This record gives sequence, C-alpha cells and structure tokens, in this order.
Amino acid sequence: MSDLDLLYSDVEDELRSSVRNVLADHCGPAAVTAVYDGDRSGLDGLWKALAVDLGLAGLLVPEDRGGAGASAREAAVVLEELGRAAAPVPFLTSSVVATVLLLSARTDLLPRLAAGTSTASLVVPLSTAPDGPLPSVQAGAGGRLTGTITSVAGALEADVLLVPVRTTDGIAVYAVDTAVAGVTPVVSLDMTRQLADVTLADAAGELVLGDAEPAIRRALEAGAALLASEQLGVARWCLDTTVAFLKERRQFGRALGGFQALKHRLADLYTGVESMNAAARHAAAALAAGDLDLPVAAAVAQAYCGDLAVTAAEEAVQLHGGIGMTWEYPVHLYLKRAKADQIAFGAPGTHRARLGALVGLDS
Repeated sequence: MSDLDLLYSDVEDELRSSVRNVLADHCGPAAVTAVYDGDRSGLDGLWKALAVDLGLAGLLVPEDRGGAGASAREAAVVLEELGRAAAPVPFLTSSVVATVLLLSARTDLLPRLAAGTSTASLVVPLSTAPDGPLPSVQAGAGGRLTGTITSVAGALEADVLLVPVRTTDGIAVYAVDTAVAGVTPVVSLDMTRQLADVTLADAAGELVLGDAEPAIRRALEAGAALLASEQLGVARWCLDTTVAFLKERRQFGRALGGFQALKHRLADLYTGVESMNAAARHAAAALAAGDLDLPVAAAVAQAYCGDLAVTAAEEAVQLHGGIGMTWEYPVHLYLKRAKADQIAFGAPGTHRARLGALVGLDS
C-alpha cells in the first residue's frame, strides 16, 4: 500500500469553515425536522447555496469539463459537515455517485451537474454494495425502457435518472427525464434522504454509457468510501453535543459529566470516533489517489463506521436522558441518519465478508 497523507490541508480546513457557515445559516435543526412534517420549502435554497454559490456540485468534475477539479478528499470534508448537520441535500447521490459514473461518459449532462443546474441519481437500491448484484430494466425499440427498481436514493430530487439497462452485451446506462418516469416516494426511516420506487413504462431514454458495469462499480465504490465521512460527521456531532450537555446538566449538585461511569462511556465513544476518523480519511485519500487498495480501504471504513455511527447516536439519545427522547430535540435526526446509512452501499456485515475475500481470509 502506498503512503497516504491523512491530515487535513489548509484548503480543506477553509472549505470546512465555508460549508459549516452556510449550513448554520440555512440548515438548523428546526429546518431539518420540518422535512419530516412534509415541509421541504427550504431545500431548494439550501442546495443552491451549497451547489451553486459554493460550487460544491462540481467538486469531483475536472476543470476542462466545467467543474472545480478537486478530489475526493475535499468531497469527504463536505460530507463530514453535511453529516454534522443531517443536511437533506443530494450531494452524495448526485455530486458523488452519479458524477463519478458520468466521468466515464462524454455527455453534456456532466457540466450541468457540475454547475448545480441539474441533479441526477443512479437508479439502484441504496443498499447495493459495490460488488453486489445490479438491478436493471429492459430496453425496447428506440430506447424505450420498461421495469421497476425500488428503494432508490436521490430520485425525488433528481432531474435526470441514470438507469442500468440489461443488453446483450451486459449493462448499459440510459438517461431518463424524471418527468417521464414514475417516481413514487416511500416512507423512509431517514426522511432527509427519502427513498423512492422508480417505475418506467415504455419511457424514453438516451444511451449515455455502453458496457457500463465497471463505471457503475466505481461509482458505488466511491459512494461507499465517502459515505464513511458522512457517518463520521454524524458521530462527531453526537459526541460533541453529548459532552457539552453533560458538562452543563447537573444532578445531585454536580455536573453529570463528572460521574465516573459516564466518563468511561464518553471515553470509549471518543476513541471510537477517532478510529472512525482514521478509517474514513484513509478511504477518502485512497479514492483521491486512485490507490489500488481502495476496495480494502472502503470495506474497512464501512465495516467499522456504519456500526460506530449508530452506537454514537444511541449513546447520545441515552446520555441526554428524557430530552433525548423528544421530537423537538434533534438527536433523533442523527439516529435515523446513522441507521439508514448503516445499510447504504452494503451493510457492515457485507463489507466484512467482502474484506475477508479481498485479503484472502474467506477460505
């Protein structure tokens, strides 16, 4: 394995500060909670501030194709901050997964994604692992597509759907205008990344990539690797908020944080979150560098970070006591995001099995 620098650069620190400031202005807990009540009125303004004003939509797109020419390291920093805010934006689905897929195609859709004027979604179930079975629909004469794919993330926000289509030569990807597809929302545990079922009934599609399976696998690998950074952001918020609460909350004449049993739980959580940081940064750095060990790095990150983010959120709920169980307090947003992320791009158990095969421990 090559040496990878896991430290944050000055550029990454400045990017983090800019993203955090925008989220503080546009994405407070009340705005996120409102999404669960069906109020999505503020989401367009939030996405415009991030995608267009900050230029985050084009981070992974080369400059000669209309993007910022940044790397997965910068995208990982953005996802950390989005995780800290439980932000309901399609950055992971459109600006990472769909964008990485389209980097392999010559299409005018990519510059539109980079500019933030369009969003796209790869039409596979959110739970699809990088090496998992790929769903597909059937193509008829003239590129008319028919079929249904369930539990797709990002489809509700997308203008364009990137649909895997089974052909005689393998799998191709067609672009379908969302307006001609049946996109049915489903009630999701994490309504900030609501899933949808996509049904195509003789829908018109445009071929954007033939022999697309390798590109789809790369996109899912990128999604798994960078999802760990979002999970890191979720866990850090849970840890930092819980520590601050236990310093202020008093019982029996002393701060709750002074009780030894709670100190031990916080210490365990702190060491776990720092380990998450190492795993997530390694996966992002490996993706940015095109390291051959990226599959191993992504599998390690997901095998560890998926479970640890849930543990951090559960500890936050419990250590906040009664207030942690209320709808008005935002801890539940992070528990839902952590639980939903736990099965995204393959559950931790799937990645442990995958890791065993990658390093020769499956025999």
